[in-house]
Amino acid sequence: MRDAPSPGNTNSLFEKPEFMPYASRTIGSVIDDMNRVYLLPAIQRPFVWSSQQVVALFDSLLKGYPISSFMFWAVDEETKAEVRCYKFIEKYQPDMMNEPTSAEGRQLILVLDGQQRLTSLLIGLRGTFSEKAKGARSANAAAWSAKTLYLDLLKDPDPRSADDEADDEFGVTYGLAFQERRPASNNRRHWFKVGSMLDYATDERLEALISKVMTELHPGVSAWERELAEGTLRQLHRVIWKDEGINFFTETNQSADRVLDIFVRANDGGSKLSKADLLMSMITSKWSNGSAREEINGFVDFINKKLGAPNKVTRDLVLKASLVVCECDVVYNVKNFTTDAIAEIEANWPRIKRSVENTFRLLNRHGLNGDNLGSLNAVLPLVYYIYNTPDFDFRGSSEFERVNAAAMHHWLVNSLLVSAFVGHSDQTISSARAAIRDHLRVARDFPTQKLFDAMAKGGRLSQVDERTMEELLEMQYGRPRTLVALSLLYQGIDWNGSAWHVDHIIPQADAQKNVLRGRNIPEHRIQEIATAVNCLGNLQLLRGDENLEKGAMPFRSWITGRRADFHDQHMIPDRLDLCDVMWLPEFVREREKLIRKRLTALVGGARA
Repeated sequence: MRDAPSPGNTNSLFEKPEFMPYASRTIGSVIDDMNRVYLLPAIQRPFVWSSQQVVALFDSLLKGYPISSFMFWAVDEETKAEVRCYKFIEKYQPDMMNEPTSAEGRQLILVLDGQQRLTSLLIGLRGTFSEKAKGARSANAAAWSAKTLYLDLLKDPDPRSADDEADDEFGVTYGLAFQERRPASNNRRHWFKVGSMLDYATDERLEALISKVMTELHPGVSAWERELAEGTLRQLHRVIWKDEGINFFTETNQSADRVLDIFVRANDGGSKLSKADLLMSMITSKWSNGSAREEINGFVDFINKKLGAPNKVTRDLVLKASLVVCECDVVYNVKNFTTDAIAEIEANWPRIKRSVENTFRLLNRHGLNGDNLGSLNAVLPLVYYIYNTPDFDFRGSSEFERVNAAAMHHWLVNSLLVSAFVGHSDQTISSARAAIRDHLRVARDFPTQKLFDAMAKGGRLSQVDERTMEELLEMQYGRPRTLVALSLLYQGIDWNGSAWHVDHIIPQADAQKNVLRGRNIPEHRIQEIATAVNCLGNLQLLRGDENLEKGAMPFRSWITGRRADFHDQHMIPDRLDLCDVMWLPEFVREREKLIRKRLTALVGGARA
C-alpha cells in the first residue's frame, strides 16, 4: 500500500500538516456513486489501460489481492465554482476523452490517485471495452466492437490446473474475458456477465442467483464443477458487496496548490508522469475558459492529421512554443508556467495556434515533415517570427511572403544540417529569439544572417561551411536528412503547388545486381556500382510529375529531352558518356565536384 503524502500547509512550512482521514468502502457502493459523487479533476490524464490490464485487475480481486489505496479530494461548496470536473469513461473507445460535467448540485469527491483502477472497475462492471479485430484497419469503424466482461464459472482458478490457453503474461487464472456477446455455454464452460452481480447486493438475492445458475448449467457438468461454479459466484459477490476493497484517503484542504502537489507525488509512484502530463495538469487547473487539455490535445491532433503531411508535433512543442512567443523563460520546466504565464498563454492562445499552424504549413510546402524534421526545437524561432508578423501567413501571396518564406526555409535547413539545436538548445532558442526581437524593432523581414551570427557565438556551428560539406556528401537515399541536404542545394525552386521527390538520377533498377551480372560486369565493379547508387551524388530533387514521367527510363535517354537549364539546376555533369550505370561511380564523383562548387558559393554568399 502506498503511504499517503503529508505535505505541510501551503501557508507556512512550520505549521502543523493536515493529515487525511482513512476509510474503506465496498466496490459495489463506490461503483454506484461513480459519475454522480466521484468524478475526475482536470489535472487527470486520459484512461490508458488495456483490456488485459482490466482483466488482470478483476483476477487480482477474485484472488483476494489488495489493489493499493486510493486518494480522494472532498470539494466544498465554495471551491466547486473554481474546479472543472470530468466523468469516468464507462464505454471505452480508442482515443476517447473524458466528458466534462458540472460540479453544481451534487456532493463532489474528485479522484487524485486511482483513476485507471476505478475506470477499469466501472468498465468491467457497468460498461464495455471496444477492441479492434485482428488484422483489420483501425480506420474501419466496422473493425471495432464493444465487448463486455464475462467470467467462466467452470474455470478452475488454481494455477496448478491452468492449461496453456488460460494463463497469460499477467498471471490471470480466473476465466475472465471481454466478449462481444455472451458465448454459448456447454459442459466445459458456463459464462456469467460480471456486471450482473451489481443486481445481487444482498445475501438473499445472491442465493436466488445461485439457484438460478445451477438450473442453467449443462447436464454434463460434474458435481465438483457445480461446487466450483457456486464458489466462484460467492467469491465474486464477496469482492463486490462484502469486502471493503476500496481503501482511500480523503483530502479536505481546499488549496488547489496543495492538491496539485498531492496529485504529483501520488502519481510519481505508479505510471510516471511525463513533463507534458504534469504541465498539462497545471495549465488545465488554471485555465479560466474551457479546457486547456482539450484545446491543446485537439490542436496537436489537427497539426498532425489535418494538414496533409505526416507531422509529429507534440504537446511539449506547443507548450514550449507558448513560452517562447509569450517572452517567458524558454526553459521547459514547471516553475516557468506561473499563474501569470498561463494567463498570458490563454489570452494569446488563438494567435499562438495560428503561428504554429502557419509555421508547419510553410514547412510542409517545402517537403519538411515529421519524417525528416530532425529537431522540433529548431522550429521555435520560426514560430516566434511568424507570431510577431501577424499580418502574413507566408503562403506566397505577396513578394514579401515569397522572399521571406524562402529565407526561413534556408535558415532552417542550415540549422538542421549542422544540428544547431542539439545540446544547449534552450540557450540557442533564447539567442535566436533575442536576435529576431531586436531586428523586428527596425524591420519586418526574416533576419537570416543575424540569426546565424547570434547562434554562432561561443564557437557553435550555425550554418553549413567547408567543414561540413563532406558530411553532406556522405548522406544516403532514404535517410531523413537527405531531403534536407538536397533542399539546401536547390535554391530558388518553387515549392508552392508542386510535390518534390528525392529521385535517383541513374535509376536503382539499372543498378540491381542481377541486371549488372546480365551485362557480364565483374563482381568487384558490381559492388562499386551498388555502393554508389544511393549516394547523394546520384540523388536529385525532382517534381512529382517529372519523376513519374522519368520512371525507370535509362537516364541517358531521358536527359536528352530536358530543358536547357536542367543540367545546371540539377548539377548534372556535361559528360553524357558517364550517364550509364556502368560508369555510375565516376558519374557520382563528377557530380560531387559540382555539388561542392554550389555549396562553396552558398557558404560564400552567406558570409557576404
